[in-house]
Amino acid sequence: MDGQFFTWEALSAMGGASLLTFFIVQYTKITVERWLRLPTDIFACMVAYVVLLASQLAAGADGSDWRLYGITFANAFLVAAAAGHLQAKSIHPPTPKKKGDL
Repeated sequence: MDGQFFTWEALSAMGGASLLTFFIVQYTKITVERWLRLPTDIFACMVAYVVLLASQLAAGADGSDWRLYGITFANAFLVAAAAGHLQAKSIHPPTPKKKGDL
């Protein structure tokens, strides 16, 4: 049963961070859009930033180092884009090609 839940180490990697971002955004985006009028893309970047920052601080990063916040900001866009790709694939899953299709 080991390795089936999120860990701080998994959340600091692209796969874990994007998956958790995807889940949080999917479960809360209607409420956020309704109450805050915040576009889902911006909300996803904010969620990704919080997930990445929390995982880095939990793993022992120095919270007083400004570079942590800069690199986390940059990586949040990558994680949000990956989460968006997960969302697109969940709505339109890949279909097997028929014989003769290119």
